Amino acid sequence: MTTESVDSSSVVLTDVAAGKVKTLLEQEGRDDLNLRIAVQPGGCSGLRYQLFFDDRNLEGDTRLEISGVGVVVDRMSVPYLGGAVIDFVDTIEKQGFTIDNPNATGSCACGDSFS
Repeated sequence: MTTESVDSSSVVLTDVAAGKVKTLLEQEGRDDLNLRIAVQPGGCSGLRYQLFFDDRNLEGDTRLEISGVGVVVDRMSVPYLGGAVIDFVDTIEKQGFTIDNPNATGSCACGDSFS
């Protein structure tokens, strides 16, 4: 596993998103988990994002430390996520993590998948 500093080709986690991740980890009583961001086949546009807490370190993982949060991306997902911004929104209309990905050429109406 490699540890990298954040640059323009890395995933970006906003301060709001990092704060939400920290809150969720505190609620779980866990400080040994990383936020894993992955791209998997599926969804109506061909690819879909997965965000989940993970204690594994897989061969080829890239680990970033962003605002005190460990973020892990597997080697297959790295090319799809360079420059992607992970944010957390909490409004009347929507609550949850959002991903603004400059690599996506199109997305579905529900916003859960991209191409």
